[in-house]
Amino acid sequence: MALKFRGALFVVVATSIFAIAMANKDWSTVAGNWNPWNHTGDNFWGYPHTNCSERSNKIVVGGSENWHYGFNYTNWAIKNGPFYLNDTLVFKYAPPNESTFPHSVYLLPDFWSFQNCDLKRARKIGEVTSGGGQGFEFVLKRWQPYYFACGEHKGIHCKDGLMKFAVWPLIRWYH
Repeated sequence: MALKFRGALFVVVATSIFAIAMANKDWSTVAGNWNPWNHTGDNFWGYPHTNCSERSNKIVVGGSENWHYGFNYTNWAIKNGPFYLNDTLVFKYAPPNESTFPHSVYLLPDFWSFQNCDLKRARKIGEVTSGGGQGFEFVLKRWQPYYFACGEHKGIHCKDGLMKFAVWPLIRWYH
């Protein structure tokens, strides 16, 4: 039983890593004049990337959408990755009032909690009032997966509103 579970877990993890890696590949160069041996210039793999620099970046979660109900943050993270060690995620969201739902940010402990939006062992890193103005910042300090979710309404924003995403920061190699 344990062997089957390990095999299934390996397939899920390998497939996920492959899917994330392929999501950022610009396949339009394959049919064009792509030369796999020309590795000169700034873009080693033949395509520019939005988070490619020699210093740490500040990245607003959700971009211009900020942190709100109904936006798919997992897709956003895939399209805007990779993220690197010491990059700063900025969470911006409106403080609660008559016209907006309250939002918060939780750091989930593991993949299972992330998949199920289980907040029992999660750590609240952003209160409902923390996202106003310039928002609040979270620095990716360790080489580990980070799982973020909105914990309001007992996890409904996470489950039904797509307010969750995961990142695993890479090591930034300087020239």
